[in-house]
Amino acid sequence: MIDQQKLYSIWVYLQAEPLFWLTLTIGSYIISDSIYRKFNLFPLLNPVAISVLLVSIILISFDIKYERYFEGAKFIHFLLGPVTVALAIPIYRKWHLIILNSKAIFISLIIGSVFAILVTYILSIQFEIQKELILSLLPRSVTAPIAMGISEIIGGIPSLTAIITIITGIIGASLGIFVFDVMKLKKMEARGFSLGLASHGIGTARAMSKDKNAGVFAAVGMGLSGLTTSILVPLFLKIVM
Repeated sequence: MIDQQKLYSIWVYLQAEPLFWLTLTIGSYIISDSIYRKFNLFPLLNPVAISVLLVSIILISFDIKYERYFEGAKFIHFLLGPVTVALAIPIYRKWHLIILNSKAIFISLIIGSVFAILVTYILSIQFEIQKELILSLLPRSVTAPIAMGISEIIGGIPSLTAIITIITGIIGASLGIFVFDVMKLKKMEARGFSLGLASHGIGTARAMSKDKNAGVFAAVGMGLSGLTTSILVPLFLKIVM
């Protein structure tokens, strides 16, 4: 029989090691992705959502603070920057196609960004949400680092914005393909741009897994959405508040 004291000592040691949390994060995603593929990429089994759920269950079950977990897994968070910059490579390779669709991209970008801000604000007012929470919700449709920066500047709660942004991305990436099928939208470039515009990084990853052109346009949508929203949100607040 294994000594319980030894098991406890091993567990305490592992918790203090960054490699353990890094392995837990990557392992959770690998398991989630295998489930996702086993069920033929069923939208509601999005690997990001499942891996977040798995890690959350472990943290809650063993009463582990998020700060301790993040200290070990922050290397993955660090990689978000280089990965985002690396998206410039496929964009450069498909630049001619982007220029060809520049008019449609510009119109979709403005309408999509304004719509996301207006819907969020109107619903927040209808449900009588506090001002600080409204400010945290407004940048939800752009990638998390940009959304948190906008939230901090306008007086929101960056940590809450990050959570809402991730949830928005998961929902958009999970249900986006279903919506496109219902609308009979077949052009992959349009699908990709819509996912990147509304569901940022998670939507872009989803688009990349489906089609190269869709992934490129999703990356364009994600980048332009961040730039446009960072300009529109402060302007919108000056008008309404």
